[in-house]
Amino acid sequence: MSETAGLGDFLKTRRSQLSPDAVGVPSYGERRRVPGLRREELARLAGVSVSYYTRLEQGHSSNASPEVLDALATALRLDEAERRHLHVLARPARHHRRTRRPAPERLSEATGQLLDALVAVPAIVLGRRGDVVAWNSLGHALFAGHLDVDLAEVSRRPNMAQLVFLDPHTRELYADWPSKAKAVVGNLRLVAGQYPDDAALYELVGQLSAKSTEFASMWADHRVKPCATADYEMRHPLIGPLTVTQQTLNTGTGPSIVVATAPHGSPSHTALALLAQATASTTPYSPANRVSTT
Repeated sequence: MSETAGLGDFLKTRRSQLSPDAVGVPSYGERRRVPGLRREELARLAGVSVSYYTRLEQGHSSNASPEVLDALATALRLDEAERRHLHVLARPARHHRRTRRPAPERLSEATGQLLDALVAVPAIVLGRRGDVVAWNSLGHALFAGHLDVDLAEVSRRPNMAQLVFLDPHTRELYADWPSKAKAVVGNLRLVAGQYPDDAALYELVGQLSAKSTEFASMWADHRVKPCATADYEMRHPLIGPLTVTQQTLNTGTGPSIVVATAPHGSPSHTALALLAQATASTTPYSPANRVSTT
């Protein structure tokens, strides 16, 4: 997907999602053929010419200034994450660089040491597309206990986006599944903007779109949301209901670590302790037997 196409699709979709009443544009009771704002209305709100905005939305202009982008973001009522995403989509196009399959993401020694230190906390290391790079025993038990704990012999690593949308166990694991699903899609949208040449990412999006109408609908919505911190109510088959805070710890140069915690002394904290006891006999991952990255 080209940067200009991504920018145009994002602008058009977000424009269609913004009602005239929400931004104080009078409609005079007229019936509209399409939902949302018209191009000329958004251009007027942003203080740019209609012809310039039209070229921008149609992908015929790739030199929008930061000031124009900020004006459009304000007119579209974008939040901070969406505003940054807009700037990423509008960066100058590369010189016809061919879409390619990136090298496999690898677990750095420092991230491996951090994972080893989190023995009492459910933790899973995810690549930017949601591929499982590694996990500790408790992380495996909480997020994917129905899968083989020893994935080193599996040629294809599990992908959390595929599990959320296509795996019945993972779908049942989240009491508010739509909230989790939207967070997954929103994060993938951010990644797609940052890595427009990632062939593996668009292969994943294509597979999910073909197999899940819910994913296809959420992807077409163009909502973006960074996976930072969120509370999720889970329905675990071994320990029952619990609520955990999932936090994404960015390592800066590689895969991120997702950890799940609960307030000390809470029923959910007790449930995690029970899960730890139940998985105590499972051999924790060492650098030699973490999930293969090749």
